[in-house]
Amino acid sequence: MNTQQAYNNWANQYDTNKNRTRDLEAVALRATLASIPFKACLEVGCGTGKNTEWLVRKAMHVTAVDFSEEMLQRARKKVSSNKAEFLQADITQEWSFATQPYDLVSFSLVLEHIANLDHIFKQTAAVLHQGGYVYIGELHPFKQYTGTKARFETEQGRQEVECYTHHLSEFTQTAKQHGLKLLDINEYFDDNENTGVPRILTILLQKA
Repeated sequence: MNTQQAYNNWANQYDTNKNRTRDLEAVALRATLASIPFKACLEVGCGTGKNTEWLVRKAMHVTAVDFSEEMLQRARKKVSSNKAEFLQADITQEWSFATQPYDLVSFSLVLEHIANLDHIFKQTAAVLHQGGYVYIGELHPFKQYTGTKARFETEQGRQEVECYTHHLSEFTQTAKQHGLKLLDINEYFDDNENTGVPRILTILLQKA
């Protein structure tokens, strides 16, 4: 199922379903960005606003974009702040939705649905201030290797979202080609049991 249709269908239960990936990525984002200063943030893949609520408390402005209008409707209801602007956008096209240069561009559980990372990192670098940061929080490729992917249950049965596996080197090397240097990599495990397969991968980059 294509990404936009899937998330439109998922929206009405996204916040209430049991979802370890969603919840652990929220923890990972807050831990990664707690000490990072930013005034203007472009949040790519805001979904229902699970991270937007936190980002607007740190930033002066958040441009929150998502491909799914149904997800955005829920985010607008959840986040009542004049510092947040919600926009529907397809990030595989030119980023005309970027309203200003940003100190931070964040991606939360987005890039697994994107085939071409080169375009994404090119656009990201173009909208960042010099010295600006990029946060990436993704389902760990190790999890993808075992067959895990974004999916949810409906009355019609299980629906799976179109996904692509990006290896760690693909993230870092593609970013490097666009002047985004690696600052940090981290892994997050279910129940902090680091003897198993990590669930979430985080990458922190900076525009050189």
